[in-house]
Amino acid sequence: MIEVYAFATPNSVKVPIALEELGLAYELKAVNVRKGEQKDAAFLSLNANGKVPVLVDDGFVLTESAAILVHLAEKTGELLPQSGAARARVFEQLFFHASALSPAFGNAGFFKRSSPQPQPIAEARFSTEAERILGLLDVKLADQAFMAGDAFTIADIAHFGWLWRRQFPGLTLDERPNLSRWYETVAARPAVQRAIARVEALVEAPTSAA
Repeated sequence: MIEVYAFATPNSVKVPIALEELGLAYELKAVNVRKGEQKDAAFLSLNANGKVPVLVDDGFVLTESAAILVHLAEKTGELLPQSGAARARVFEQLFFHASALSPAFGNAGFFKRSSPQPQPIAEARFSTEAERILGLLDVKLADQAFMAGDAFTIADIAHFGWLWRRQFPGLTLDERPNLSRWYETVAARPAVQRAIARVEALVEAPTSAA
């Protein structure tokens, strides 16, 4: 049995989406980050970095959402091309997500909503960068269906997480028709809808982090 420790967060939702897409059975366990449960000793024994999601696959513990996506894709032979340029394009987007999109969106949201004191320079810096990234993705999607080409892959799952929670950094898809088309296409996938419903249910779920 695969266990996933998660919450209704941009990074957490990626793992259930992949599992639903791949048809793999899993148990979803709530770690309420709003209550600080990711800092509990029981959870830190799984991930010393104190962040969700965490995957436990037959005793194998893996952290970092992009690494989990790659593991699941390679485990099943799906959602990731086996070789060549098509595979490299997926990894290109995974690294872009980890190095650019995720930090920009997360920091924009933090300085806009969670900073103890107003930090207008930091807020403007990360909000502007997040908007720039949305523009880059919109241009990319002008001549291809999905983030890494013509096929749906784990690159799309990675990007979808933060775009699903784009309200946190105060972003919209307005005036980005290609990105809007992509988002609606991914959001309409039955596996994506099932995964979102499951992670949203974690908000009221009892803790099970050990």
